Amino acid sequence: MTMKKRKIALVTGASSGIGRATAELLAKAGYQVYGTSRRGAEANGGAFEMLPLDVTSDVSVDAAVGRLLQLEGRIDLLVNNAGFGVAPAGAEESSMEQARSIFDTNFFGLIRMTRAVLPHMRQQGSGRIINIGSVLGFLPMPYGALYAATKHAIEGYSESLDHELRTRGIRVSVIEPAYTKTPFDANLLEPDAKLEEYREIRTAVNQRVKEVMATADLPDVVAEVVLKAANATQPKLRYTAGGLASRLRLLRKYAPAGLVDAGIRKDLRLDAARGVK
Repeated sequence: MTMKKRKIALVTGASSGIGRATAELLAKAGYQVYGTSRRGAEANGGAFEMLPLDVTSDVSVDAAVGRLLQLEGRIDLLVNNAGFGVAPAGAEESSMEQARSIFDTNFFGLIRMTRAVLPHMRQQGSGRIINIGSVLGFLPMPYGALYAATKHAIEGYSESLDHELRTRGIRVSVIEPAYTKTPFDANLLEPDAKLEEYREIRTAVNQRVKEVMATADLPDVVAEVVLKAANATQPKLRYTAGGLASRLRLLRKYAPAGLVDAGIRKDLRLDAARGVK
């Protein structure tokens, strides 16, 4: 991109992991990138600028978007990446407060950001919104119900929004990674209402997830797919990121439901953990 035509990108949750890898790759590809985090830190080696932003706060979202528009006058690309997860546990082991908290960040935070940038993209007659989803948005993981629910919500919201906006020159895409090595996965919140009933299976599933994470994709894999979606002349609604994600998408689409069900239980060793033959 020439400086005259340089596009402006805003990436939430860009202090580490997928967000940082995405912001760095977009900058390398010629975008003028602004990342965000709640602290607004600038530990990015100068590849992109950072703005303070808390996606759970209307005031913070409006201030960050307003600041970016003041600096650049437009927003061409929004990457909604900010989010957190709860360590594998039974669905009832998270309080209602924790359930509301994860939705407020992962889903309602995405909505806040989208609502903040859309008026400006509509006025421009162009724009891209890319939401970082997950394979758990189409293939739920047992003992990950709340996180999977937020990703299902992102899938539905994104598909509806893309239909609404494409005639206005704006497209929406969802990126669906599988396991990815990021600080996000290393710092999952513990469930805040643990029950002894789930202790054994919770321990077993956590151990299995750690085993799988040892061979997980790096954040760069996801960032490359974000760039592909951002630059596509005719962007798709959904993009899987990585070989495992692609295989799971095909499995979900073509395999019999019973086979998928059995495969999930076998992979997570659910029945073995409970002594089921």
